[in-house]
Amino acid sequence: MGQTLPYRCHGDGPQRVVAIHGWFGDQHTFDALLPFLDGSTFTVALPDLRGYGEAIEFPGEFTIDEAAHDVLDLAAQLGWPTFSLVGHSMGGKIAQRIIALAPDKVDRMVGISPVPASGVPFDPDTAALFQRAVTEPEARRQIIDGSTGSRYGSPWLDKMVWYSTTHSHEPAFAGYLASWSGDDFHAEVAGAETPVKIIVGAQDPSLSAEVMRQTLMQWFPRSELTVFADAGHYAIDEVPIATASEIENFLLAG
Repeated sequence: MGQTLPYRCHGDGPQRVVAIHGWFGDQHTFDALLPFLDGSTFTVALPDLRGYGEAIEFPGEFTIDEAAHDVLDLAAQLGWPTFSLVGHSMGGKIAQRIIALAPDKVDRMVGISPVPASGVPFDPDTAALFQRAVTEPEARRQIIDGSTGSRYGSPWLDKMVWYSTTHSHEPAFAGYLASWSGDDFHAEVAGAETPVKIIVGAQDPSLSAEVMRQTLMQWFPRSELTVFADAGHYAIDEVPIATASEIENFLLAG
């Protein structure tokens, strides 16, 4: 693929984890969790995907498949023959793609409001809103607000929108949208033996517990689901201590 993703590491423990951000984030998506993850137990690599953060100028196809190969290349550079994955939203779909490509390399996976490997069937109005989000900050704000139950005020929404627009490249944002919403490779993960933890917020109307029961929990026989009542799509920010504890407990159960 030509370029290794820029990344940083949290901790120096023996449990190796790659944390993959979502459509609205970058490697700093996980910052709220890091104080609550045991750095003597875990080494967490936090990359920026192409078109985001320190990789904002990286060229690419901006697809789920490309991102999965990039993460595998990063793990190889780190000298990690096996590792666990944590993925938020789009990052959860990338994690599933990695399992499809290299199941023997993935010890465990945690998906936080993960996009299913089958994609997301948008109705016309929702599809138009997400397309507008590529160029219109107000559309990004509407998506973030709706995915958290319209419970938060302007300061948080403004920060999320500002961060997204200033830390992502529009062509990448558009490319990933087409890929995470449209690509369907669920047949390639159906029956996978990788243990999977799914975390969702009850205030997220789209990637809900019921959607997870109909998708990931059908494909991964060794999956389990945690629902946070007081969170939406951004459990990492909304309930960071509880999210970190769920991740640690699950990854250490192997």
